[in-house]
Amino acid sequence: MSTPDLMASFDDKRARRLRTMKRNAVGLLVLATLVFIATHAFTDGTGAWGYVQAGAEAAMIGGVADWFAVTALFRHPLGIPIPHTALIPRSKDAIGRGLGEFVQRNFMNPAALVERIRAADPAGRLGEWLAEPENVATTARQAASVIAALAETVREEEVQDSIQELVAGRIEAIDAAMVAGSLLDRAVEGGQHEAVVTAALRGMAASIAENRTLLRRRIREESPWWVPEPVDDVVFEKLYVSLQSFIGEIANNPDHEIRKILNAKMQTLADDLRTSPELRERGEELKSQLLHHPEFRDWTDGIWEGLKQSLVSAAEQPDSDLRKRLEQLARTTGDRLRTDDELRRTVDAWVGNLAGHLADRTGPEVAAIIATTVKRWDADETSRRLELQVGRDLQFIRINGTLVGGLVGLLIHGIVQAIG
Repeated sequence: MSTPDLMASFDDKRARRLRTMKRNAVGLLVLATLVFIATHAFTDGTGAWGYVQAGAEAAMIGGVADWFAVTALFRHPLGIPIPHTALIPRSKDAIGRGLGEFVQRNFMNPAALVERIRAADPAGRLGEWLAEPENVATTARQAASVIAALAETVREEEVQDSIQELVAGRIEAIDAAMVAGSLLDRAVEGGQHEAVVTAALRGMAASIAENRTLLRRRIREESPWWVPEPVDDVVFEKLYVSLQSFIGEIANNPDHEIRKILNAKMQTLADDLRTSPELRERGEELKSQLLHHPEFRDWTDGIWEGLKQSLVSAAEQPDSDLRKRLEQLARTTGDRLRTDDELRRTVDAWVGNLAGHLADRTGPEVAAIIATTVKRWDADETSRRLELQVGRDLQFIRINGTLVGGLVGLLIHGIVQAIG
């Protein structure tokens, strides 16, 4: 069965279940009405019949009130254009804009993302990933290709002096932001940045889950006063599940439209790294931290020993000394990331700052995509699909309203009898 046919089958099933629940809710309301009419027509409304009559009357009121509240979400009750009804069709565009702003403000907050990424420990995860031999080989192969490309741009006289003495001096002279921009360009081209984006999205999903109570309270504060709280609960639950599913789709689909936008923004960030004074200052601070790290000299020794060979030819040979050294370097880096807390914190800070800056730049774009997407939806079709999703659950509110109304009616009648 094709995807459209499968979706149509699901919609038909939901429609049948919704019709069944509507009949049940209407049937209960009709039953309460018939009982009320019968007690008025055939009894004197005293004694036990008074309780039955009061319970039936209150049940009708509760059932009609909840019918109005549930119906008003999706359409005008009885087709009458009563103010503040047909909320979803009437406010579809505003809901889209609000949802986009809500996502931007709460889930693409740079500070929150930085905190979540640091808590996720991408450097530690990279260390664990490098513990696998096949991952070490993959890293060495890609690194060799990058080194070979860089080697082709270096003039011969620049590598004639002692490598050990030259590394620190050349790093001091390098514009860290400019180099980061070039590396980010290559990372985007090779897809290595996808792990950072995925970590940020998963951090966002975890942040949503942790702040679920806060989000629920905010929805309740924004909801019209006459909408029953159980209706808010059902709508919030569906929105929450849909939002988590939406984020999950982005995290699990490398070709998602939003990820393409993020990739474009990362390319823009790479350009900013080459031109922004602020980022240049940050790059210099990070470079200073790395240069003063106690393991720096050992790390540079391991890198530059491999560059003594012919980098271009060695990069193309799987068994070359360069590949072996790079594999060893990857294993050593993985070991250090797993055991060196200071190095891990430094790398995590860099990844977190990069993700935070990316979120700050792309937040308005994501909000605009959400708002534009919702705006393109047909109002009546949107209302119909939402009703198929949550309408069956909302009918339970009508049923509960009828039953609870009847019980309240019995209670009130009993109190009146007791004090009368």
